[in-house]
Amino acid sequence: MSNLIVSYAPHIRSAKSTKQLMADVIIALIPALVASVYFFGLPALVHTVVCVLSCVFFEWIWERAFKLPSTIGDLSAIITGILVAFNMPVSAPYWLGITGSAFAIIVVKMFFGGLGSNFVNPALAGRAFMLLCWPVLMTKWTVPDFTMSFVTDAVSTATPLGVLAESGQMPYSYLSLFLGNIGGCIGEVSALAILIGFVYLLIRKVITWRIPVIYVLTVFVLTEILGGDGLYYILSGGLMLGAVFMATDYVTSPMSATGHIIYAVGLGVLTVVIRMFGSLPEGVSYSILLMNIVTPLIDTYTKNRIYGKPKTGGKSHE
Repeated sequence: MSNLIVSYAPHIRSAKSTKQLMADVIIALIPALVASVYFFGLPALVHTVVCVLSCVFFEWIWERAFKLPSTIGDLSAIITGILVAFNMPVSAPYWLGITGSAFAIIVVKMFFGGLGSNFVNPALAGRAFMLLCWPVLMTKWTVPDFTMSFVTDAVSTATPLGVLAESGQMPYSYLSLFLGNIGGCIGEVSALAILIGFVYLLIRKVITWRIPVIYVLTVFVLTEILGGDGLYYILSGGLMLGAVFMATDYVTSPMSATGHIIYAVGLGVLTVVIRMFGSLPEGVSYSILLMNIVTPLIDTYTKNRIYGKPKTGGKSHE
């Protein structure tokens, strides 16, 4: 008679390691990084490097201080750093990215036990923290210009959603919105670059289509119903970046297919409500953070029934 070994869940495992999954996400982020450097110049790359190094350092120093096993090799801190930078304007001072990275890693990630234990997306929480503390620095946008140097003064401009909120006009063409020749955060401007990353993640089976597609479609449909331009809304702001790279975070999104649908629709509804009826022109960050908090509740009511367990109200077989 063979021995049976009982282990803790989950019992279904992927052939890919955490490091491999994170490496795929980093590769998928490269097109958006290239686009940001093309449109905003070398400062976009410097911001990204500074935030990545800061996130890796803060995670390393925390684990060193508390004598914890090192986890910087799983590459998750690198992704957090890239996304913190992508959620900032290129005109922001570099110390701001360091501060946001510290908050994302130490307060949001490590305070709660590290990767897998954080209840909201660290990068978005870092963005929310920076926006709350330094709103002027976080909303000073620049005209895309690949000739920008390290010392050139940025030319102020407005984001597409900002112009729409202030004047009701849509000054940018759909092509400019799609390619990224607009004002905005470092990594959010080029929908094309983000879609390239999305396709890569689908091919590599790192994410499924459900959350990004349903999220974007919900925003489009609700915007059209409420009298807005749905295409303009989905190509503007951080919707594409948030839908592909942050709403799909394994730790803070639901586990089941049904949960994905509820989660994505909730994201879309909140985003449209904030954009069209709130005081802020953008609503992606806060929508994702709010739905991150609701994720445990969604999982509670949508989790798959354990094999062999009777349905609620049913009789078990003895």
